[in-house]
Amino acid sequence: MAALTKVAGASTLLVVLWVPSETEAVQGSHMKLLCISCMKREEVTANTVVEWFYRAEGEDVDDLIYVYENEKQPIVPLTRFGGRLTWNGSKDMQDVSISVHNISLNDSGVYTCKVNRTFDFDIHHHTVTTSTLIHLTVVKEAGEDFTSVISEIMMYILLVFLTLWLLIEMVYCYRKVSKAEEVAQENATDYLAIPSENKENCAVPVEE
Repeated sequence: MAALTKVAGASTLLVVLWVPSETEAVQGSHMKLLCISCMKREEVTANTVVEWFYRAEGEDVDDLIYVYENEKQPIVPLTRFGGRLTWNGSKDMQDVSISVHNISLNDSGVYTCKVNRTFDFDIHHHTVTTSTLIHLTVVKEAGEDFTSVISEIMMYILLVFLTLWLLIEMVYCYRKVSKAEEVAQENATDYLAIPSENKENCAVPVEE
């Protein structure tokens, strides 16, 4: 699977919406790593801390690359991303996505979005943790969309079909006109072959 969401300490206060993130990026572009975690009851206050981790392909260690807590200044550890990460979520902390700018081929790997919510009740605090994994692949050039390829193929097939149909109609009309001209020529030849004294009898009688 391209993305996987795990919930620990789940309660009825949290609704985890699995919205798949894009999993392929083009070198040199920017990419939004989508992570959605919605609260069910807005009247309950919660302190939310979002942590993003990165694990390179072939490695077993997840490196912390971004931390965001409510509307505080984000914490960006010194990592390979070097200022290329920005917050791309919502103020209500339902959308906790980030963006990666100027993506390189070395940015391929597994990104983990870990959301820690601590709900404040009158008598106790309750913590819910969710984790979403995104497997990102960076390519040098954008590949053709499969749907657009199919559309182009269908368009060419339709053009060929219409061209053949038009040719068939033209041949049919040409043969029909030629046949009519041949019949008219035969009738004219037959009429000229009739002696002049008999042509008067060729008049078509008029019905009363």
